Amino acid sequence: MNITVVGLGYVGLSNAVLLAQHNNVRALEIVQAKVDLINQGQSPIKDQEIEGFLANGKLQLEATIDKDYAYGHQPEFVVIAAPTDYDDESDRFNTEALESALEDALSYAPEATIIIKSTIPVGYTKRINEKYQTDRIIFSPEFLREGKALYDNLHPSRIIVGEVSERAQKFAELMKEGAVDPSVDILLMPSTEAEAVKLFSNTYLALRVSYFNELDTYAETKGLDTKSIIDGVSLDPRIGDYYNNPSFGYGGYCLPKDTKQMLTNYKDVPNNLIRAIVESNVTRKEFISSQILKHEPKVIGIHRLTMKTDSDNFRQAAIFDIMKQIRAEGVEVVIYEPTIKEENFEGYRVVNDLATFKSMTSSILANRISEDIQDVSHKVYTRDVYNNN
Repeated sequence: MNITVVGLGYVGLSNAVLLAQHNNVRALEIVQAKVDLINQGQSPIKDQEIEGFLANGKLQLEATIDKDYAYGHQPEFVVIAAPTDYDDESDRFNTEALESALEDALSYAPEATIIIKSTIPVGYTKRINEKYQTDRIIFSPEFLREGKALYDNLHPSRIIVGEVSERAQKFAELMKEGAVDPSVDILLMPSTEAEAVKLFSNTYLALRVSYFNELDTYAETKGLDTKSIIDGVSLDPRIGDYYNNPSFGYGGYCLPKDTKQMLTNYKDVPNNLIRAIVESNVTRKEFISSQILKHEPKVIGIHRLTMKTDSDNFRQAAIFDIMKQIRAEGVEVVIYEPTIKEENFEGYRVVNDLATFKSMTSSILANRISEDIQDVSHKVYTRDVYNNN
């Protein structure tokens, strides 16, 4: 089958690779450097499974910046994974990039079914079909982790498509065909319900992060052992011993924007918990900053902006707000982040000689502990209990 995938971030690229195992996939991207790497069998993002699949050369996948070529093989499906960042000023997702891609797909592939993989507000698919006077646009939520995106597509928790129809079932079967696990559940449902599944799922994950972070805040404030408490709580099978490692706050591409969008969707709906999830993350970052500042450090070192182990992405990382709060108090902040080659990043000095970084800092903030700072553990501040993400 001929398929076009638009946007080669971790969502688009992982879907393109998954589908290219059994289909002819052309992937459209605006960054030439990404296109060149993919066509050379190299991944532009850090993801072990994507790197392996691209390197083995067995995929029917071509990347291009040429729209005519990307759509020129008359695709039956167009999968769009354009970014939809949250706009705090308008208090909603910015869907301009997505709508530009939708307009192209409607024009270049007039017979194709268009699958939105971008995260969108509840009710968006219905509105956008009405806007363009079509019925060819379907939403299918993704549940992927950065750095493990293809793994999560190969071992999906579920496949959801926002339409109850033969074409929705057909797309779901394509996703299932590329997966390793044959017993995955397929759920077909109306588009608005599918959109709600995505936002409620991520908001629950943010709730869980916030819960264990507040547990840790209590333990640190009262001089208690966080790990002992979490171990005891998590042995309850109804709670479970997963996704329970304290952090500086939830961040990344999904949780901050999705929780804010969820709260916006609740604008006219009574709620306490949804608002608290957003506010709790702000409180946690303020608490971390206050814990650092009370020791009156002279130079604070940030060990990695990438808040997850084995990730090369630090979009919306919680550490940025903490850095701003610390600098606002007149404390110098320097960064150790090997993925940044410049000597300055957003006004902060980057020091990527690790020995120099260690020697010049009075305290080091590390969301996740790694072996390369174990020798200066006496100056490291972290809330990492289990040494995992």
